[in-house]
Amino acid sequence: MRIPLACRFCFAAFWSVAFLATGALADDPVYFRHDHGLAADDRQTLPEELEPSAAVWRQELPPGHSTPTIVGDQIYLTAHEGNELLTICLSRKTGDELWRHGVTVEELEKTHNEGSPAAASVAADEERVFAFFGSYGLLCYDRDGQPLWRKEMGPFRDEFGSASSPVLADGKVYMSEDHDLDSFVISIDQRDGKTVWETPRPGFTRSYATPVLWNVGDRTQLVVAGSLQLMGYDPGTGDPLWTVDGFARIVNTTPVVAGDMLYVATWSPGGDTDARIGMEPWDTALSMWDGDNDGLLQKAELPAGPVQTRFFRIDLNSNQELDQAEWEKYARVFELAQNTLVALQADPAGGKPETVWEYNRGLPYVASPLVYRDMIFLVKDGGIVTALEAADGKLVKQARAKGQGSYYASPVAGDGKVFVCSSRGAVTVFRAGPKLEILSSHDFGERIFATPVITEDGRIFLRTDAALYCFSL
Repeated sequence: MRIPLACRFCFAAFWSVAFLATGALADDPVYFRHDHGLAADDRQTLPEELEPSAAVWRQELPPGHSTPTIVGDQIYLTAHEGNELLTICLSRKTGDELWRHGVTVEELEKTHNEGSPAAASVAADEERVFAFFGSYGLLCYDRDGQPLWRKEMGPFRDEFGSASSPVLADGKVYMSEDHDLDSFVISIDQRDGKTVWETPRPGFTRSYATPVLWNVGDRTQLVVAGSLQLMGYDPGTGDPLWTVDGFARIVNTTPVVAGDMLYVATWSPGGDTDARIGMEPWDTALSMWDGDNDGLLQKAELPAGPVQTRFFRIDLNSNQELDQAEWEKYARVFELAQNTLVALQADPAGGKPETVWEYNRGLPYVASPLVYRDMIFLVKDGGIVTALEAADGKLVKQARAKGQGSYYASPVAGDGKVFVCSSRGAVTVFRAGPKLEILSSHDFGERIFATPVITEDGRIFLRTDAALYCFSL
């Protein structure tokens, strides 16, 4: 349902600003969703049919989920072969491999059964290339592939691994690592890999959103979406600036910036009003399940259900027993979790942004929202695409993409078209209008986890679990 709260801006003016803000200059850094999923030039004609056999080129790749990062004539990706974590550079023109470097680890981090140890996307500019692996840490190369430095940072306590990508600005690498223990946001010097600042995020459990940079007046804020809360930080010092409550218990989506507006869509099981996951009060749980009366709960003592299946996450000290502190920490997360899309307007003074409207249906689990041509597009698992008016959250249209299953790739848009990809390999192209007509749909026969990339020359780069494709008219 839609919950309009306020709307006090001229949306046409907002869109002009937002469109100008998305066009990256040649020397701007590139990282995941730096372009908010928009083509650099919306006037550039894009292919309507993404037929695999019609690709300009196809380059086979080792497994990996990272979205291609394109700077100049080079494409950067991560992948892995066994326990070797790879950073790969391809030619943008031909797809030929220019260089690759690997680091071998004794043990890969645990991942989701559809996850990858090469999930985070590369961040790069004209001088340096930054690749992050949760099994190892952050690696820095020059454009020719020469190693410059490395910073060990993982692995983390999280059976789903790491997926948040590094972000670049003002000579720094910004990263957010929210896991079951010791969550933090960090600023790293691009020149030598030394920590500039590190701010703990106590109370935050696992989430996988990439930080975003939000220009508010003459200041920039580093915004991190995490479990239950959205926080803004001073990128120069790491000091918290504000907090907005009321989000899902696990956040996979990355917020999207559009001028002075920020859109945050979060969904996780157990956070819908009519399908909440709850935990008994600690004393009640002990009276029901503490069979040996030791004041603790073992996994075998718990009944089958959402708590037992999440035992590893709740057992923070890994002693195979749950105490009151562990139980109540997780119970609080379930209690406060809210699945929602929130539109926030910046405070010109740099304080807490104001909620303009909320929407609570058709929410994405992993695919980040897209703001394009006065509308916001959401892609829910199962291929349900929802278009809302970005100004007030009013429903415009719902449609269904051709592909079923999960949607991990975020939607992208340009030339009046919206491109969405299912994990099973179906790519559907919609017309970005009030009717959401399907223009085409093709099955790649390969799984898709990475987000497509649209370049300024009208090319579309799409990574599957087997290859990188380049499409053009």
